[in-house]
Amino acid sequence: MKQCVEHFLAAVWEQITAVYQQESKRITGLKEQSRLQAGILQYLKVAWKKGKSPNGTIFIDVYEPFSWSDSSYKVEAGSYIQEFTDVQHIEELFSALCTKTEEVFQSEQYGPRFFDYRFEVVLEFEHDKTVLHYQKELLNNRKLASTKQVLASFIETKVMAELPVRPSDNDEFFLAKHLVNPHFFHQTAEEVEPFIHRLQEKHQANKERLDKWIYYYTMAFKQWAEEHFLTHYFEQAGDYRKEWVLKTEDSVQQLEQEKLDFFLYVALKIGQKEPATRLEYLELAKQLGSLQAANYLEKGSGRFESIRKRDVFEGQANDILQTIGIRVMVEEENAYREALYYIIQLLQEGFPKGYKLTLKSKAKNYLPIKKLAKSKLHQFFANCLQYPNLFPLLADYAQLAMEEYAWYQDVEPSEKSAMPSTYAVFGLGLYSKDYFPLVQRYMLLVDTEHQSVQDTYAEAFLEAHGLSVEMMPVFVAILLGASESAKPIKNIDIMDLDLLVALGQELEKKADYQRPFVLYRIFGSSKKLAQRLKQESAPIRDELEKLLQWMDS
Repeated sequence: MKQCVEHFLAAVWEQITAVYQQESKRITGLKEQSRLQAGILQYLKVAWKKGKSPNGTIFIDVYEPFSWSDSSYKVEAGSYIQEFTDVQHIEELFSALCTKTEEVFQSEQYGPRFFDYRFEVVLEFEHDKTVLHYQKELLNNRKLASTKQVLASFIETKVMAELPVRPSDNDEFFLAKHLVNPHFFHQTAEEVEPFIHRLQEKHQANKERLDKWIYYYTMAFKQWAEEHFLTHYFEQAGDYRKEWVLKTEDSVQQLEQEKLDFFLYVALKIGQKEPATRLEYLELAKQLGSLQAANYLEKGSGRFESIRKRDVFEGQANDILQTIGIRVMVEEENAYREALYYIIQLLQEGFPKGYKLTLKSKAKNYLPIKKLAKSKLHQFFANCLQYPNLFPLLADYAQLAMEEYAWYQDVEPSEKSAMPSTYAVFGLGLYSKDYFPLVQRYMLLVDTEHQSVQDTYAEAFLEAHGLSVEMMPVFVAILLGASESAKPIKNIDIMDLDLLVALGQELEKKADYQRPFVLYRIFGSSKKLAQRLKQESAPIRDELEKLLQWMDS
């Protein structure tokens, strides 16, 4: 080995040894490491840049750096750097670096969970105004075999086992990464989907865990798509929002159909959380010559009636993109009836309930409810609600569309997100007392932790109907259906004895934790209720005293 290589490697390894010793202490102290993680460190990058110093600077990264960060350890190079005059010297350096790293990587001198089962070594070296790049992957076959055994046992005992057995959150994070790792799974939908689906089933009743699992596999799929698939066929252009630009036709001709099929599967799975990314990936797959992607973009999966034309309306549906398009040709009741028939039939056949709707219509109606997004979907149902004869059909739609932990895609995920059926239910509840039971069902089902558009419905309800003894059950249901951030209702007049008695009777049916929330929405704080109590005389004061006891409990 040439002396310049020895000196360079010695300087690098002195720094690496110090860093590894610190990392070893940190990793040894970590608690609750996932059984699916063979080890933590899996990357080493050494780079030499001339810069402004006499002999340049060596940059060392023991974790893969982000493009926007500068977390490298820096070592000033010595005069030995002047001897690197030939590419062969740099190649010898890379070979020596790999050999030295391999020795440490295959050992357990820093602990059994210090290194992952695989390790990437990178060398970058400035030479003749260019940067030479070398890269090699090292494998610890013993650790790989052990990780495969652990993974197989984990899937059998935690993933496929019957409830109440569930994997830990941490284990699911690494499982998602393993699903797109060819060392563990063939990259096909047939092999991967059963595990995705199984955990979705297990978490169906736990929204937090379900959302996390979807997030984990979405991020893993996205990383696979952008780092291991698209980079082979596209280049990224643009300074801010990167766009994928096709390289050459030669690269496309070498594309294996199985890889393209898996990319399509990944695009569809990602779409559950990121519809825009799904659309982008399908467009890219189309550029790669995928007829399936072209069909998905134009017609959807083919399972549903993608186009329906009548004299008064036209409808289009795409289940892959989860979109429905409605064009109203004649502004009349029958046009909206036909459109509703079309949407209901789609949902009955399994079309995604959380769809996005586009609308071409001259009528622009909206419900008198604050916080609701003025979207095309909202406009469509508000237009339908102008025709009382359509109310029964709207109720049928609402019963079919209502689904907990699902949201329309008419807006980006935000405080304006709404559960499927929202616009129909809210409108029916405002325009007809016949649909109060439907409103009550909605308020029982709505996810109050992740949706808040219902918070202002109580005010609109009172504006439409006022308040009576007969309405108290639905009114209390509306109050309980609000999110925790809901504020007290403004200008509510409930100081009628019959109303207070009805309120008390309704609250007696509710759980202890529900009563204070309802009373807060009506009276504000318990202090305000106590002040109001002092102003009243029996028997109203007696009813208020009972309510105050519930509020303070």
